[in-house]
Amino acid sequence: MHYRALGAILHYVTESALSLRDRKTRETERVLRRLARWLTIEHGLAGFTIEELCTGAGVSRRTFFNYYASKENAVLGLPVRSDTTELDEAFVAGTGPLMEALVDLLVARFERSGLDHTEIAEVIQAAKREPRLIAHAIELMEEAVRDDIRLVERREGWPAGDRRAAVAVKILGPIVQPSLEEFFDADTPPDFRALAFERLATARTLFAL
Repeated sequence: MHYRALGAILHYVTESALSLRDRKTRETERVLRRLARWLTIEHGLAGFTIEELCTGAGVSRRTFFNYYASKENAVLGLPVRSDTTELDEAFVAGTGPLMEALVDLLVARFERSGLDHTEIAEVIQAAKREPRLIAHAIELMEEAVRDDIRLVERREGWPAGDRRAAVAVKILGPIVQPSLEEFFDADTPPDFRALAFERLATARTLFAL
């Protein structure tokens, strides 16, 4: 009994420490990305240095690069530590219908991002001030599409370059993007998962025509 109690205490202390570390990490990410956006909106990307951003956030240059690979990624809110490996591997290991599983994966990633109306508005303002952010975002999205195509190939056991994998992933754009727009346009955010799956169901009815 004594050892069980001690084990429970140690588990609680460890979990609390991890939780505190996780909260601190998320808060540092938040401060850096929001300050990067405000500085971009005010001065443009070339109008401030990473050192000035770090000074404003109260962190070192080394710390910045532990969180973000560049000023552009900070503005877009794409941290280095944004690891969705377990989500990706769960998708690959899944056995259900492919398109439902893909939508579910993208929804899970979105939910993990923690983006809200305020931050999306900041990103849009920053992109208006600095249009090259849009080109950078497109490059990152194209890279993400290639990664997802490889995930689909692995899941389905298809050879590299199988046309079905690319079609499956690229079909999702017209399904997910309007769902995001509706989610962020609403004063009271609707259920994003429900929106995405409703559009998938609509797409299925169209393909049946």
